[in-house]
Amino acid sequence: MKKFALVSIVTVVALCLSMTAYAGTINPGDKTECNNANSITLESKGNSNAGDRSNANAVIWKSLSATTIPISLGPGDHQGFEGGRKVGMANKHSMGAGKVVLKKQSNFSRGDSIGDISGLVRITNTGTVPIAVTCG
Repeated sequence: MKKFALVSIVTVVALCLSMTAYAGTINPGDKTECNNANSITLESKGNSNAGDRSNANAVIWKSLSATTIPISLGPGDHQGFEGGRKVGMANKHSMGAGKVVLKKQSNFSRGDSIGDISGLVRITNTGTVPIAVTCG
């Protein structure tokens, strides 16, 4: 009976640890998974002084819709136009996103939305810098 209780406790602890919300940092070429997450956060962990300008690239595969989508994060990239160059245009300059949050869409039961993250979601780092992945 004591062995059964010990095995039960160890099993419950192992399950709790395996269902942790933090998937970790994935290096280039590595993969991770989130299962039935309400949100998935991807954040570039690159160095803005590096030749890659801290840009991160990932491919996300969703089991519910069997689709694959690419995501690029470019916090070191300049987006838009700089105004004020004697053309009478307002400044439209901004930097690229360093973090993106994908959220579960409850209105789609079969995964018919490209943004639906229900079910198993696999994230593969296809870039040159690490990506921090958090499953919420």
